[in-house]
Amino acid sequence: MPLKMKDLPKSERPYEKFLLYGEKKLSNAELLAIIIKTGTKNETSVDIANRVLLLTDSIRELNNLSIENLEEIKGIGKIKAIQIKAICELAKRINEPINNTNRKVSGSKDVANLFLEEMKYEKIEKLKLLLLNTKNEIVKIIDIKSGTNNEIIIKPAEILREVIKQEAEKFILIHNHPSGDPTPSKADYDFTNRIIECGKLLGIKLLDHIIIGLNSYRSIMIGEKNNES
Repeated sequence: MPLKMKDLPKSERPYEKFLLYGEKKLSNAELLAIIIKTGTKNETSVDIANRVLLLTDSIRELNNLSIENLEEIKGIGKIKAIQIKAICELAKRINEPINNTNRKVSGSKDVANLFLEEMKYEKIEKLKLLLLNTKNEIVKIIDIKSGTNNEIIIKPAEILREVIKQEAEKFILIHNHPSGDPTPSKADYDFTNRIIECGKLLGIKLLDHIIIGLNSYRSIMIGEKNNES
């Protein structure tokens, strides 16, 4: 006969355990079970949560599951799938800086710190454009383009068009390597050089091009690198 949540000691039920010991004492499955709330006739919410987690290599990859992926699990309907996705998005936003505008950047590390948490677990390459004023203060951040798991196809004109539109004189490029290794490829160097040359013709300066990896980053232009792990 399946064990139901009410059959467990109160100290082992996710809600009660949370109140007794605090959130840090709960496992990933128990925390997720609180979001899932109810189980099925044959499984508790913790059982279902464990099956959700089996779809990923890490709790951090939960955000990469689609609603359709989640709905394939018995006990997870559309509403629960949406709740899980909403929690993932909230967690992602919590890690984002509250306000980046007017923030001065003085080097690669300042820029990398702004985007490391947001981009290091992305499964596809994403390119961001950071626009600066004459004081090197951030004016605007633009999501330029997404690509595949190993490349972004984009023309320099697409980037420079945005810079001109915002009347910025300086800009920084940031993109991620889903492999986790921020080492620049030949294509990264070639693309950066093309942007620099095109920018010179328009009187626009590329200050830096930073690659985000897993807990680390590399600056293509400055050569700066950092390993956090």
